[in-house]
Amino acid sequence: MDFKGRADDLRLLNGQLSSVTAGIGGTRGRAVIVTGRRRVGKSRLVQEFCDRSGLPYVLFQATRGRNPAAERAEFVSAVTCSPFSGAELVSGFSATDWNQALRTASIAAGDDSPSVVVIDEVPWLVEQDSEFEGALQTIWDRHLSAKPVLLVLVGSDLSVMEALQTHGRPFFGRATKMTVRPLHLADVQEMTALPAAEAVDAQLVTGGFPEIVQSWEQGISRAEFFRKSFSNPLAPLLVAGELSLLGEFPESSRSRAVLEAIGSGERTYSAIAAQASSSGALPSGTLAPILNTLQNKRIVAADLPLSTNSDTKNKRYRIEDSYLRFWLACLERAIPLIERGRGDLAVKRVERSWTAWRGRAVEPLIRESLLRLLPDEQWAEVEAVGGWWNRQNNPEIDLVGADRAGVANAIRFVGSIKWLEERPFDRHDYDALARSVLAVPGTEMSTPLVAVSRSGAAADLPMAACWGPEDLVRAWR
Repeated sequence: MDFKGRADDLRLLNGQLSSVTAGIGGTRGRAVIVTGRRRVGKSRLVQEFCDRSGLPYVLFQATRGRNPAAERAEFVSAVTCSPFSGAELVSGFSATDWNQALRTASIAAGDDSPSVVVIDEVPWLVEQDSEFEGALQTIWDRHLSAKPVLLVLVGSDLSVMEALQTHGRPFFGRATKMTVRPLHLADVQEMTALPAAEAVDAQLVTGGFPEIVQSWEQGISRAEFFRKSFSNPLAPLLVAGELSLLGEFPESSRSRAVLEAIGSGERTYSAIAAQASSSGALPSGTLAPILNTLQNKRIVAADLPLSTNSDTKNKRYRIEDSYLRFWLACLERAIPLIERGRGDLAVKRVERSWTAWRGRAVEPLIRESLLRLLPDEQWAEVEAVGGWWNRQNNPEIDLVGADRAGVANAIRFVGSIKWLEERPFDRHDYDALARSVLAVPGTEMSTPLVAVSRSGAAADLPMAACWGPEDLVRAWR
């Protein structure tokens, strides 16, 4: 299958490789930690990078739960079978520890020509053998860093991969880090060949996960994509969510219950605590660590109202990637229908809740897109875009542009999001926004009003700006 998108990620990796080739830096070798959520396409990206480089490389992928001795033997075998100039020097070598196994890569790699060493699923190696990190540091410091080698360490467990860079850990300070995220909006539009507004829908449904985006036939509508996917219980749209969750959270775990509560639409701490337990609310001592873990894994995000006042206790939680949010809210309950051949009913149920679900789900994407467009000539001092709400959610402001995140010094604009087909942002929407603007701490009557609308805005409104679907896509190009 053709590789599409990921231009920025490939550029970052190529930049590291160029430093190795040009001999730039304190050491000849360079190390990169590549992390990101499961199923986001890290392994495919690194494989494509290696293939395009035209350089000799070895790519080793660990196996979870495997015997450490078998893993070391497999690593040595991968090095032996690689196109490295010195691969024959380690043929038949038997490694009794990771120091010896990793040493084979430094022996086989050339002294004069650049090469690439990839170790995939590093967290599983750390889990299997407590000596792996120390061995990696030793071999890197003594041998690999002195050669023109790009070492790429790949892993999906974000907490483990970030811990590799923690002060006091053996590999601290030896690698740069890049995070592979789902495909962005412009990539999704290119791959689906959809108009901008429909590409936004595709982004929300697929979350930018490559295997799901690739299953979206070019040019077909969202409704047709649902119909085709719901006629096949094995469609990527349906199975990727369960596989992703089972990989990290067993069905019986409290974390899974908390995720399902947030996915069903609960946003406040107390509401999540009540929804995630079948017998009374989850106690704070149970829920708080779970939420912290989910945020560390980049599965759940916690948003705070943006204004000139501090309000750190008024958090609103959400599932960070829109696909998992869609799967938990709409698809999980539809799967039993689909499995018994009633995909038609599943389509109707999802379509009934689609407009309401999308109206909330599109907000984080819009804010992130505006952050990529701003600051610009009109909004030269906007460095943060968020929302604002009080504890009663009355009012709840979709967009707040400020000079900085956290507690702002100045509010530069306040706005509303209206993401509806065939209805533009109109006078009624404008008046509702104008009535609410002074509720946001730091605003004045003269604070500019803006909108983001799927269907444009009425011509007679005194708006400072109105962004549409094409602007959102442009932000990612």
